[in-house]
This record gives sequence, structure tokens and C-alpha cells, in this order.
Amino acid sequence: MAVIRISHISKNFGKVKALVDLDFSIDKGEFFGLFGPNGAGKTTITRIITGQLSPDKGEGETMGVSFTDGLGIKRKVGIVPEAETPPTFLTAQEFLELVCRLRDFEKVDKRVDKWLEFFEIEDKRDVLCRDLSRGQRQKVMLASAFIHEPELLLLDEPFINLDPIFQKKVREHLVDHVKSGHTIFMCSHILEIAEKLCSRMAVIKKGKIVALGTLDEIRTSKEERLEDIFMRLVGSGD
Repeated sequence: MAVIRISHISKNFGKVKALVDLDFSIDKGEFFGLFGPNGAGKTTITRIITGQLSPDKGEGETMGVSFTDGLGIKRKVGIVPEAETPPTFLTAQEFLELVCRLRDFEKVDKRVDKWLEFFEIEDKRDVLCRDLSRGQRQKVMLASAFIHEPELLLLDEPFINLDPIFQKKVREHLVDHVKSGHTIFMCSHILEIAEKLCSRMAVIKKGKIVALGTLDEIRTSKEERLEDIFMRLVGSGD
């Protein structure tokens, strides 16, 4: 069953063709990775999938909800956008409590405590988010996405600003999340980590998908790593 369906999506910004006729789907239980150089269209397609941006052509659904219904999508998924930070005027605890209350969760304190402990920021619970370090803010954003254990996680550079210890800890949690039957859509520049995680992947260049499939399906030899594939497909800059 497809949890994300992208049907002939195109998007232009003026004369710039950000996305060109993208057409693929992501099934339940997949750990799907989208890779490409800066400006290739990764963030644009992520914003469309999450209902933050409308395509010029095509249509699609996330968890059965049309891309046109951004609020409906947000109710169903966990989202960590690239470079977005929690509200500066709230403490870490207040922000996570707000996320829970917007979703009408019970046992809010238990949920908040669990993720503050997971990310080892219990001592920062009463600190305003604007006074947290970049890494701590990233932990709060990840906690806000994980806290309701969504069927679908949409992660744009989830490992940014995390030290190796927490990259490993988050990686292990994401693996367990997929093993439990959930789905992950991830964009990341950390190809070494992505190669270990993704069950299927796509490489995008100048708004077009230039490779789609499992690692074995898109590499030219058993020795070719994801980094090698990436450089072969997009490294030329043409």
C-alpha cells in the first residue's frame, strides 16, 4: 500500500524548473531516501509532500490525504524540516507539551519526559529554545516528530548538528520504527548513514529523478557504494 503517491508532479519558480514530471510512490514499511546535490529539488518535493507547497502540475497523496490539505497531512505524520527550529519563545518542555495537546494526547507528561530523556536534555526542559545550542534544538525538533509515533516520518537532514553518539542513537530508533511497520521518507547528505538505512532510494538532479530503486538495482557493480553512485549520476554538474 502506498503511503506517498507522487503522480506527474512538476514545479517551476519563474523560469527555474524545480521539479520535472516526478512520478513514483513509497510503500508502507519502506525506509526511502531521496538524494541529490543542493538545488536539485529535494526540499521542494518535501514541501509538496507535506502540503506546504502546491505543484504546478500533477497530484498526489500523503497517507491518503491530498497534497492540497496541508493541515490534514500534518495531523497524520511526523515532520522534521531542514534547518527549522522550535519556537524561540517556548521552552523545550512547553513546545513538546504543545505538540501533544494539539494532537489531543493523553499522558502528556510521560511522553514529554520519555523524549527529553531519550535525547538527554532533561536539564534543558525549562530553557527557552532560543537559548539552546543548535544540536539541542535539533533534538527538540526530532522529539516533536517522534513523540506521537507516527505511521510516516518525513525527515529532511535529520542528522544535522547531531554528534556521532546521537546520530547512532537516532539511526537505531529509525530502524526500529521501520521494523515496527512504519514508513520513513528521508533526505540526507550523510550518504554513509543513508546507505545503511534505506531499503529503497531515488537520486534527483535538476528536478528529475535519475535513479530509483534498491541499492542493488541502481549500482553498476557490487563494490559500488551510494557515494560512488551519487558522484556517477550527479557529480559531473551537467
